[in-house]
Amino acid sequence: MVRRGRLATMVVMGVLLAGCSRQSHPERPNPQPISGTSGPGAPLAPESLIGSWTIADVADPGAGTILRLADRDLDLVGSRCGTLGGSWRASSDGTFLADIFTASTAAVEGLPGCAKASQETPEWLRRVTAYQFDGAGQPVLLDARAHPVARLIPGATPTPEPDKADDVLEPPVITDEARRALTPAVALPTKLVPVDRTRLAGRWVPLTGHKAAYVKFTADGEWRGSDGCNDESGRWITAANGTLLTTARGITLMFCADSVSVGGWLMTARRAGFDGHVLVLLDAQGAETGRLFPAN
Repeated sequence: MVRRGRLATMVVMGVLLAGCSRQSHPERPNPQPISGTSGPGAPLAPESLIGSWTIADVADPGAGTILRLADRDLDLVGSRCGTLGGSWRASSDGTFLADIFTASTAAVEGLPGCAKASQETPEWLRRVTAYQFDGAGQPVLLDARAHPVARLIPGATPTPEPDKADDVLEPPVITDEARRALTPAVALPTKLVPVDRTRLAGRWVPLTGHKAAYVKFTADGEWRGSDGCNDESGRWITAANGTLLTTARGITLMFCADSVSVGGWLMTARRAGFDGHVLVLLDAQGAETGRLFPAN
């Protein structure tokens, strides 16, 4: 959803520039505990990530000073390009994924390079694939090797500025909708082989529906596809036991008969596995959201 103060056209551009952000490790190993944390495998509470956090221990001065996580929306506040926006996903097994694809109007129009920055997840945030909580209960964002990338300090307060939307200034709250979205996923059915990044990479198509519908997963953690009429894109990550998390960017709204909501299948999926050569997507309750077949 595009918030007030952001260019709606920038969201559509996110589809056209889907290849800008990159992720080196679309599948993360189980992180090892950092000092003061619970051991690996202990269920986490991803809703505890919701809040406004001061970003600590990140060397890049242009990365922003505040990370605001609210429901599924993400804001990076204080970057040289103003407020950058996007979405995030997290699971109770410690997997984390973030994506930037919008920016405040003033920054995009007034500063060189900010139109590109609004479509490109910062390098430090691209490296984040996992999270843990330290002994004080504060989040630590980790890379695929379980090395800390950033620490999040609670209580950040964005400074009111002309280009900041009102909702960016408000402290995020944990809503019932957020709890439902972040509820732990049930185990993958034993008949399915858990998804892995190597086998997932490639082009997949639905069995029925529009002949132009497809999704392609690339090795750098990007996906792009179409419902048959509208281009779609986002980021993806896999983890142990068939965990699959995705983000989705803006999409055009052209109508066509027999369209297939491949992007919708991905957004509601929390687990994925293979039934022979068929990719099966499942939601948090274990219900199938869609089936895809390898393209020839």
